[in-house]
Amino acid sequence: MRWVQIILGLLLVLLGGTWTLQGLGYLEGSVMTGVALWAVIGPVVAAGGLWLVTRGVRGLLRH
Repeated sequence: MRWVQIILGLLLVLLGGTWTLQGLGYLEGSVMTGVALWAVIGPVVAAGGLWLVTRGVRGLLRH
């Protein structure tokens, strides 16, 4: 179960980072490019992913 949290968290970090870069206009080729809303949503999603990764790793270290 902890591995699922870690993998899901890492995917959310990558997704949030991608959305942030698209929102800021650094990654082109999407309708999200240059839309400031994605520059706000991306870091929130990435922070949630970091929380999941941290929680998963702490759970593994306790056992």
